[in-house]
Amino acid sequence: MKKIYVAGHRGMVGSAIVRNLEAQGNVEIICRSRSELDLTNQQAVNAFFSSQSIDEVYLAAAKVGGIQANNTMPADFIYENLMIESNIIHAAHQNGVGKLLFLGSSCIYPKYAEQPIKESALLTGRLEPTNEPYAIAKIAGIKLCESYNRQYGRDYRSVMPTNLYGPNDNFHPENSHVIPGLLRRFHEAKQNNDAEVVAWGSGKPMREFLHVDDMAAASVYVMNMERSLYEENTDPMLSHINVGTGVDCTIRELVETVASVVGFKGEIVWDTSKPDGTPRKLMDVSHLKALGWSYSIGLEQGLKTSYQWFLDNQERFRG
Repeated sequence: MKKIYVAGHRGMVGSAIVRNLEAQGNVEIICRSRSELDLTNQQAVNAFFSSQSIDEVYLAAAKVGGIQANNTMPADFIYENLMIESNIIHAAHQNGVGKLLFLGSSCIYPKYAEQPIKESALLTGRLEPTNEPYAIAKIAGIKLCESYNRQYGRDYRSVMPTNLYGPNDNFHPENSHVIPGLLRRFHEAKQNNDAEVVAWGSGKPMREFLHVDDMAAASVYVMNMERSLYEENTDPMLSHINVGTGVDCTIRELVETVASVVGFKGEIVWDTSKPDGTPRKLMDVSHLKALGWSYSIGLEQGLKTSYQWFLDNQERFRG
């Protein structure tokens, strides 16, 4: 029976990976909460790994936040993420863990990368300034994996997801991402019998969204892929694989679908004085598709399950 450590098991992605692995069975999943193990503490992480006989690691732990948090705490974001990944990857190597999967973020790519974004776009241009420290840390995680592979023959892999949503998402009223934020706003508008909901911008920008259970399935798929197949289809110094749907929609389509899923019957008003942001952000997922995996949860279906999860867990997000 394999012993698998999932770092960040309480987060949206980590918890989805745990659910996926538990459903498959025949594994022993090892988890530690933040209070039990400080991943920024090298000595504590080394002691943890030396006390376990871990076969595989899913590195889903990270300090994450929205634009405001990234802008106001850039030092915290680069320091904590560098420490977490450095400590885990090095301790895994030192304690003979042969397989590890590092989960990155699509923000690693240049701000003006050609669409759809291929893996080869990495390090070809300037990053989005608002989350550059976080992106730099994630790029370092990819390069840590590649470096331990090249120097020590480890089998450490990386996957880069597009925008994720689903169970255990953050529905906080101020600092949530777009889908949980919209689900909550339309839910509250419905509860209050509001006549309208104001949406920012023109609704024309296009975005891609992947359900977190699909992300977990892709992560386990990539981890379990034959090593020869993975290495044949990746470059030693460009080894990460994009994970997404390869399908995007306009923000207007997203907002209208959310309103329908929630059951909001009022009017949607577009405030075109507000910024649109980047016109398009789509991942090229042809690489992973060619390796045999593609998504299975459509956007409307995923939004319905996400909304139901929010309804079942509203007490977490009061205030």
